Amino acid sequence: MEDLADAITLSNIPQVKTVLTSVITALAVYQVAMMAVGWGKVKLPFLKPRAASFAHRSVGDVIVPITLLVAWICYAYYGFGDGPEHAYDDEETRATIHAWAGAALLMVLAVKIVVVRWWRSLNRYLPHFGITVFALLVVTWVTSAGDYLARG
Repeated sequence: MEDLADAITLSNIPQVKTVLTSVITALAVYQVAMMAVGWGKVKLPFLKPRAASFAHRSVGDVIVPITLLVAWICYAYYGFGDGPEHAYDDEETRATIHAWAGAALLMVLAVKIVVVRWWRSLNRYLPHFGITVFALLVVTWVTSAGDYLARG
């Protein structure tokens, strides 16, 4: 799997992860804004709640596969237990937080999708799931792409 991840990124795994996760994080900010309108927390004269909710769902349908691709690349190349070993000197803590936040992100995202699509009796918790997904995504980005960009 490591060779496949290396091949599809043309041996640029950190760079590809940085670009893709930065796009995902930017879209996640958009997602939060759309649901603020969708849930009626923010009122805009040019955007109705139903349209904002539809945009949120549509963009989410794009974000999820990209997120899964990045997670697969990460796991295939670095592994879960070995991830911290690939970190720079004295950065095992950052890499460990990244690995755990990424795993938690995938779990909460899966629960959110299940609630949205099939388990509608828990719809009242969707804002909590959404904020948790956003927070975990930001932590994951800061501990990988953010760190990579800060190092130059």
